Amino acid sequence: MRTLFEPKDSAVARELAQKVIKLADRCKEKTGVTPAFMEVCGSHTMALARSGIKLILQGHVRLLSGPGCPVCVTDQKQIDAMIEVAEAQNRIVCTFGDMMRVPGSKRSLLSAKTEGRDVRIVYSPLDAVRIAQENPDREVVFLGVGFETTVPVLAAALQLAELKQVKNFSMWATTKLVQPVLRTLLSVKKVKIHGFLLPGHVSIVLGEQAYQFLADEFHMPGVITGFETVEMLSGIYKLLQMVLNDQPAILNNYKSVVRPDGNPVAQKIMNEFFTPCDETWRGMGMIPQSGLDIRDQYSHLNAKKKFNVTVGEPKKTLCRCGDMICGLATPDECILFGKACTPIHPVGPCMVSDEGSCSAYYAYMRKEG
Repeated sequence: MRTLFEPKDSAVARELAQKVIKLADRCKEKTGVTPAFMEVCGSHTMALARSGIKLILQGHVRLLSGPGCPVCVTDQKQIDAMIEVAEAQNRIVCTFGDMMRVPGSKRSLLSAKTEGRDVRIVYSPLDAVRIAQENPDREVVFLGVGFETTVPVLAAALQLAELKQVKNFSMWATTKLVQPVLRTLLSVKKVKIHGFLLPGHVSIVLGEQAYQFLADEFHMPGVITGFETVEMLSGIYKLLQMVLNDQPAILNNYKSVVRPDGNPVAQKIMNEFFTPCDETWRGMGMIPQSGLDIRDQYSHLNAKKKFNVTVGEPKKTLCRCGDMICGLATPDECILFGKACTPIHPVGPCMVSDEGSCSAYYAYMRKEG
């Protein structure tokens, strides 16, 4: 469907890219450092690489991948626990496709499947509820990984299972919240950036007001933007303007879908079935109240309480996914990248997920040879 504004117009994109470069060079002259911005969305990470924006702006703007890939930020111990859930006999484990090849300390979900375990890729957690109804003599577990974008549909699956009284369905929820991790990046990790390219999908649920603390408390600008080339370049341009003028604010550059207060219907169903909890993040450790767990009144749907799963300490590797999530390293700075760690034989989740920084870099930015 054509719209009044065609964001894929290459001529518009080229012209805007040149304006971004000129403004970035002005910022560098004023501050003495190359402006650095972090995208807080895995879809932005891939889109920025695929569009060529990251390559075009090299030397003018540093674009750092942040904690936007839900698979990548999941703690290794949680990965091992979810794989352990799939090991039991007479159990069906359902998951999104990105989780299948994430390496655990001993194996992946995919290797468990090849050894006979019933692990299925679904496109919606509602499919897992249906599978549970079709297999009443087997326990069905859905692995719920994601940010606020995914949580409403996770809640909808719990609501459906409760409504239909599906006794053999449960969910292993390992969800993350954007606001607490941004505070941690700025206050604990002290990431050296000048602004955030804020997530489009998450913001549909949260709304633009959810990020106002960045400007008010941290003097940090942020721009919510979409995923087309022109939209992203426009967002970067507005960040540069705020840096140059030293006037941090939260701007909504995605008003077609993001409202000031977000989506109240999605927020309501989230709050009905989930409650904030402490959550451990890859590369950052435990962040208080940074995740969501299933409320106690629905504990019969909580796989963490339904099954006794224990795992040891994760196997340590030289993978630097944790540093990349925090904006402390780029894929080419990892000694494993493109050698021991490739899309065919990934060592860490950043190389597995379609939204991972290593996956994006390998596909669109690595130097051949």
